[in-house]
Amino acid sequence: MSKAVVTFGEIMGRMAAPANLRLRQTRMIEVTYAGAEASVAVSICNFGGTARYVTALPKHTLADATVDSVRAMGVDTQYILRTDEGRLGLYFLETGANQRPSNVVYDRADSAVAITPADKYDWDNIFDGAQWLHLSGITPALSKNAAEATLTAAQKAKAADAQVSLDLNFRGKLWKWESGKPARELAQENMRKILPYIDVVIANEEDCHDVLGIQAGDTDVHSGELDTSRYPDVARQVSQQFPNVSHVGITLRESLSASHNNWGAMLYVAAEDKPYFAPLDADDNYQSYQIKNIVDRVGGGDSFAGGLIFSLTTPELSEPQTAVKYAVAASCLKHSIKGDFNISTRKEVEALMGGSASGRVVR
Repeated sequence: MSKAVVTFGEIMGRMAAPANLRLRQTRMIEVTYAGAEASVAVSICNFGGTARYVTALPKHTLADATVDSVRAMGVDTQYILRTDEGRLGLYFLETGANQRPSNVVYDRADSAVAITPADKYDWDNIFDGAQWLHLSGITPALSKNAAEATLTAAQKAKAADAQVSLDLNFRGKLWKWESGKPARELAQENMRKILPYIDVVIANEEDCHDVLGIQAGDTDVHSGELDTSRYPDVARQVSQQFPNVSHVGITLRESLSASHNNWGAMLYVAAEDKPYFAPLDADDNYQSYQIKNIVDRVGGGDSFAGGLIFSLTTPELSEPQTAVKYAVAASCLKHSIKGDFNISTRKEVEALMGGSASGRVVR
């Protein structure tokens, strides 16, 4: 069995309006369970890897169902901390269509993860036999306790000789826990404490700007067009600011509408000072996937992170061009799947990598 990839962060109840209804229209809510780091763990298990998920949850039946949803996907949940304090966080989702964007409403104050101190987690056993830790910028945005726990997790992982990845994932709605300090300032202050322990940074163009003040020139992410030639310099600046960072993965989303996105990514390898783009056309030029009928884009970035971690830890997929190609194909498929989790197999991802994109029935 392969060594485990550990992920740490909050899992919540996902309260979604059915189909494309707005929240104020519906009196019925579809309930599933989701969180960025849990989604990464699920992806890795679906691809055939080994993942261990760590969080804090209250002691009640809904939290039991939350654990069940992850365990059912093959994720090791033995180090999930059950507490007498705190609540299950929630988020409410309405799925956009055409020119109306999707919208998320958070209800996460005083959740178990937000109030649990860093020293309550069994870090030494959590990282026993682990090769990797994945974190996101969402968890430290929740509270001072959660920020300290994220930093401690990174430090403990490095002490255990594990690689550490971090998805910058700026969430302006969440960075509110220090009174009088703007969200971007609080994010930068805390994320810069964590980044010295990170080997692989994952982000999009907005995250790099919001968290690190680095921007891809004059690119406008809302225009539907991206100038990919600018992104190697963004990644280069990240690795220059943090020399410990060996790889920078940047997802490239062109939002033509809520229902139609173009999708690809770049993986920058600092030691080579070289970017690798995917997908590529027959002449090895970047050509994004065109996703014209999005089913659910929530979790798309997490499915990229899961695909990238899996490929980098799988010898036959770890060459940079192959790794980013795998991660992009995996995350492209996620856009066709309802819910946060990417229920795609390695075989399905590799089929798309090989050009099987017609959607014909497999018999």
